[in-house]
Amino acid sequence: MKMTNYSLEQFNYELPEAFIAQIPVEPRDSSKLLVFNQNKISETIFSNLLEVLPENATLIFNDAKVIPARIFLQNKNGAKIELFLLQPFQQEYTASLNSTSETIWECLIGNKKKWALTDSLNLNIDQTQIHFSIISDQVVKIKWNNGLSFIEILTMIGSMPLPPYIKRNAIENDTNRYQTVYSKTLGSVAAPTAGLHFTKQLIDKISEKSIPRLNVTLHVSAGTFLPVKTENITEHPMHHEFFSCNVSTIHSIIQSHEKLIAVGTTSIRVMESLYWVGFKIIKKLDHPLDIEQFLWRQYSEERELPSLQESYTAIKDYMQTNQLSVLSGQTSIMIMPGYQFKVIKGLVTNFHQPKSTLLFLVSALIGEDWKKIYQYAITNKFRFLSYGDSSLLLP
Repeated sequence: MKMTNYSLEQFNYELPEAFIAQIPVEPRDSSKLLVFNQNKISETIFSNLLEVLPENATLIFNDAKVIPARIFLQNKNGAKIELFLLQPFQQEYTASLNSTSETIWECLIGNKKKWALTDSLNLNIDQTQIHFSIISDQVVKIKWNNGLSFIEILTMIGSMPLPPYIKRNAIENDTNRYQTVYSKTLGSVAAPTAGLHFTKQLIDKISEKSIPRLNVTLHVSAGTFLPVKTENITEHPMHHEFFSCNVSTIHSIIQSHEKLIAVGTTSIRVMESLYWVGFKIIKKLDHPLDIEQFLWRQYSEERELPSLQESYTAIKDYMQTNQLSVLSGQTSIMIMPGYQFKVIKGLVTNFHQPKSTLLFLVSALIGEDWKKIYQYAITNKFRFLSYGDSSLLLP
């Protein structure tokens, strides 16, 4: 299919550095909330979210939990080397994080030239010896001797992986604050930041008002911060991210006739990717649990694509046949203008960087109106990016 080529410059805007939030507001739900509904912009505070949600809304949350993925080491001459854990190498997240002696991870290695391939770097903390050795270009083996799980080791030695635009080191408060109050599934190396505004009290109100809440998991990777360098945005290679969804959520989506509102771009990526999982199952395509960057472009001219219910029913039947209570896969879906949303009717999200894949997704959802929304946010001094303010976008 011939698609419109979008230039990177079409997704640019002026973001003053002073608008990039360096610390979060307290309490969480006191952040500002921009509301875009029926082409009109208004604002309130996040604690009033339930008053501006559409009727019959169902909220989709990403329950991914951030791991302390930054590890600081030194070589034998005292040179500093940083590891940024990306994802387990040829192993499931749960198996790796529960390992009690060694694990292998793909990593970004800062100051790698100071780490000789033959050298093992070591940490000794509380009589625990931890050894790091390079297996290949971006793959590191980690071994330890005390029988603790790897997530317990990380809790001892790691730091929270704040985004690169937060120009400070992580502090103790970030351990709690750079984590959603409903986070559960360990493995993410960046927070699903749209959820950072929710307090336990607001979650309780959602329950009291009988607004359905569904959980999915997408482990946000460091790739979400990679700058787009190609002038034609379709030439940007999207990163893979692990996702999972339990069978009860699939059942709820099949039966739901309500408006599905994603909390965060990561939740959208899961829900829309799941549609294409069902599509691949129906079409008997290879590797149904691996959603390619532009699978949607290949089939967007088909006259009769499956409905949401048909696609998710195919997933339910697949899970039943394969005796799965949780469906796990990976997605590199690139949602950009031209994408027709199959599942999601609205989005709670923060304000994103210029020229970013996250802004492509927002533009796909609400079109060129993103420009007036972002101009309003700048004019009215909203705070931007991970620790910034929020928006509710209802196209």
